[in-house]
Amino acid sequence: MNKKDKKTTKESKRQVEAVAKALDILECFTGSEPELSLKQLSEKTGLYKSRILRLCGTLVAQNFLIRTPASSYKLGPKLMALGKVYENTNPLVSVARPVLRELALLTGESTKLFVVDGTKRLCLVREKGTYPLRYAVSEGETYELHAGAGGKVLLAYASEEFRHQILKNNLKKITPATIVERDRLEKEFESIRKQGYAFSRGELVPEVAGMAAPVFDHENSICGAMAVAGAEQRFTAVRQKDMLKNLLASAQKLSCLLGNVG
Repeated sequence: MNKKDKKTTKESKRQVEAVAKALDILECFTGSEPELSLKQLSEKTGLYKSRILRLCGTLVAQNFLIRTPASSYKLGPKLMALGKVYENTNPLVSVARPVLRELALLTGESTKLFVVDGTKRLCLVREKGTYPLRYAVSEGETYELHAGAGGKVLLAYASEEFRHQILKNNLKKITPATIVERDRLEKEFESIRKQGYAFSRGELVPEVAGMAAPVFDHENSICGAMAVAGAEQRFTAVRQKDMLKNLLASAQKLSCLLGNVG
């Protein structure tokens, strides 16, 4: 390899790293933290402030970020435009939304569709419930896989290799109700596969309960977890029975719409 080729290869690697770091910055923003200062971005990414300024300057110029009068940063309109393109061209999103909306009306609770995103789960679609007090989850937010009904369904039906990859780590105890012992989780996963759904109370947020069921694609592989969640006091024995019936029917309906024949 001559000097010119070496220089080109080095430059190419440097540019790819710069893109990766810029994406790391974008991923720092969440529904609970929609605006971040330079200091906060530095703490979250581990990057020097001078480098963040350069990267953010490029992102602002391209409308991926907005700089506020207080010199902090917010996500820009270009991301919304790209998100709409993704939503309109992703069959899972477009097919799932009306099913989730119908389920939210039937149960009164917020409904979500979670998918695996690396070693986490991502809220791909969310529809609000009719109750004024509801559990707020935003589309695009990620959560742990081992805690909460939606995550447990995804893990229960995942490959043994992937489940081992997640469970071999020191699992985070998010609330006092979060289960982190591997043997207890494996037993629960077995029960989930037998009964076809998961139920949780206060594992992610205290006083919030939820239930979830798997959604399968045309190859009979799990492609998502449909969940219903809300204030724990509303999950009485009678309401749970009705919600579960509607949840299972909705999950089956979405699976059929995705080509699953059971």
